[in-house]
Amino acid sequence: MTTVLKLDDKHHRSFSAPAPARSLIELRGVTKSYRSAQGMMEALKPLDFDIREQEFVSIVGPSGCGKSTLLKMVAGLEAISSGTMTLSGEPIRGPQKNVGIVFQSAVLLAWRNVLDNILLQAEMRRMPRREAREKAMQLISMAGLEGFEQKYPWQLSGGMQQRVSICRALLHEPSVLLMDEPFGALDAMTRESMNMELQRIWLESKKTVLLITHSIPEAVFLSDRVLVMSERPGSIAAIYDIDLPRPRSLEVMATPAFLHHTKTIRAHFNAQGSLDDH
Repeated sequence: MTTVLKLDDKHHRSFSAPAPARSLIELRGVTKSYRSAQGMMEALKPLDFDIREQEFVSIVGPSGCGKSTLLKMVAGLEAISSGTMTLSGEPIRGPQKNVGIVFQSAVLLAWRNVLDNILLQAEMRRMPRREAREKAMQLISMAGLEGFEQKYPWQLSGGMQQRVSICRALLHEPSVLLMDEPFGALDAMTRESMNMELQRIWLESKKTVLLITHSIPEAVFLSDRVLVMSERPGSIAAIYDIDLPRPRSLEVMATPAFLHHTKTIRAHFNAQGSLDDH
């Protein structure tokens, strides 16, 4: 059963990206099953939800519940078993050109500098070189990487490497940015800094973001909505609206409203007897 939690009017946003106009991603009865030596294995129970334009949505859930599988299905890298899944009204069949993907590892090429790692996206998609370079420089500026264009991955911190990865994912102007635990390997302080950076980049780029994370505070801090998944086979156990003012500073994490959200979401995992790095 889906639960929607909203705070009262005094917590409504004072600033945010423009109100989403329409659903960009739609799932209706979407399931995923795998064939194994023991027969068909159900990975995802029927999923029904929408993600709207310019919305930031996070998904949290126990390890093995199908979060990453769901992300790959939205990207068109995994086929659904039944139901319908659409992006901009078109069925998702095969890899999607209109998405950018950021993984836990930055996956940068050691022999390429920052600029050339970002331009790898242009080469793969055969984008016009001149326009791609101009766009890459704009993204470098937006991500706070000016002055590091000629640096190599080994000369960058983990957080800076992930900024490069985000720039590469945004180079072809996708409408959706998919992120699979992108800050999971970072230390706590760097992760907080990257949460601030991601919020700023999202507010500036106005992209639709779907984030997979094991961190409940991270999900609450960044999101407009948090989807909570159950244990495998995964289903949507609850959906929570996060009506906190934007832009959000780290100080919001000490407010009663923020703590209420994290406590309520964490209760799902305590009830299941399963708790990861929440």
